[in-house]
Amino acid sequence: MSESRTIPLTGTPSRTAASAAAVVAGAVAVALGAQVAVPVPGTPVPATLQVPAVLIVGGLLGARLGAVSMALYLVVGALGLPVFAPAGVPGLARLIGPTGGYLLAFPMAAALVGALVAVPVRPARLVVGLLAGLGVIHAAGVAQLVVLTGSWSGAVALGSVPFLAGDGIKLLLTGLILWRFLPVTRARL
Repeated sequence: MSESRTIPLTGTPSRTAASAAAVVAGAVAVALGAQVAVPVPGTPVPATLQVPAVLIVGGLLGARLGAVSMALYLVVGALGLPVFAPAGVPGLARLIGPTGGYLLAFPMAAALVGALVAVPVRPARLVVGLLAGLGVIHAAGVAQLVVLTGSWSGAVALGSVPFLAGDGIKLLLTGLILWRFLPVTRARL
């Protein structure tokens, strides 16, 4: 006779379901951050809340899930759903335009933050992780602008310098959010 095993239903989602939900929630968070877009005079790149959202997603979800969440975000946006900042061309064309470099860097930035920021949260690792993630996003954004403008100095002036002060404030708030929520979130995924 074969023995039949019953799997108890506890009402709590499995780790896989929780991870899948977290990946989707991360993509949604970045999409919402994109909708807060403020034009910056003299540059085709708007100021948004995408960057802190990407860094938070990477920190909370970890390297693998953070990168998957940002890849999902890019795929959904490339397919034409309105998840990118409201200014500019929709869909796949956005990824080759002035903001494409920033967008394409999101999976790598999330993975880097997720890999560098760990539980227990250490202030130095948190700062290094956030600066590294921001650095990847700025570097890729400027690189794309160099391709489009043909000028390194022009690309830095358009795509990095105008955002540094605001990014400093965003990093401080992002760090506080991760400090508070990272231990709880990582324990559940």
